[in-house]
Amino acid sequence: MAHCVIPEAEAILDREFPVLDHGFVRLVDYLGSDERIVQSARVSYGAGTKSYREDAGLIDFLLRHRHTSPFEQVILTFHVKLPVFVARQWIRHRTARVNEISGRYSVMKDEFYVPAPEDVALQSSDNKQGRQAEPLDPAGAEAVRTELAAGQKAAYESYKALIDRGIARELARIDLPLSLYTEWYWQIDLHNLFHFLSLRMDGHAQKEIRLYANVMFDIAKTICPLACASFERHNLSAVSFSGEEFQALKRLLSGDQAGLKGKALERFEEKLKNGKQL
Repeated sequence: MAHCVIPEAEAILDREFPVLDHGFVRLVDYLGSDERIVQSARVSYGAGTKSYREDAGLIDFLLRHRHTSPFEQVILTFHVKLPVFVARQWIRHRTARVNEISGRYSVMKDEFYVPAPEDVALQSSDNKQGRQAEPLDPAGAEAVRTELAAGQKAAYESYKALIDRGIARELARIDLPLSLYTEWYWQIDLHNLFHFLSLRMDGHAQKEIRLYANVMFDIAKTICPLACASFERHNLSAVSFSGEEFQALKRLLSGDQAGLKGKALERFEEKLKNGKQL
């Protein structure tokens, strides 16, 4: 099969899509497309002549039934600039190939993430790892932003002074904060990218990494629009139920009470209300 060339993807190669205040996502390269997924799925008996509709149906069937190996035939390489604290969440996804800028070899740039005023909020009272939806008042948010920026400036001035004194870069960097921007090349196949996106586009993920995930999904759509449409339909917009919840749903549909209590009932009702995987 010939190399896949997608005009829509070619048009955005090497374009920086801005994220946060100094970050970006850039598509460096890609291998494969919807056509490659279909070809690899049909390899046992040949592609033959298939219509667009048949290809879309096959991709949808594969994704819906978790036949994942054909999606691994598509590979995307991104260049990402992101704050270190986002990178530390991101790197938990270990099914990619990563090469990150090294503070041992390079002098790090004076670039730090400062959240926008609307993103400054108090700790959530019911979510131990998140913030409240309601932001601080403008004056309070600006005070927090000023304090963050002052700490970043002081840390970088100390770092630069150590560099100027000839202290080894690998030591000079150790007090730089998590808000520092780093960069890496991140290569991943489509199956594992979908797993990353299903977690990092979810409303429970931290907003900063969600913004990166949203941009990457938009880029992926230019390469595999059929696969991304299926992923959106069967994952992002889908709800999964436990066996107990599924039986309760069947009873509800037949007019009986759900039969769930306590936290189990709360989770079940939230799924029905929000249409989200929990």
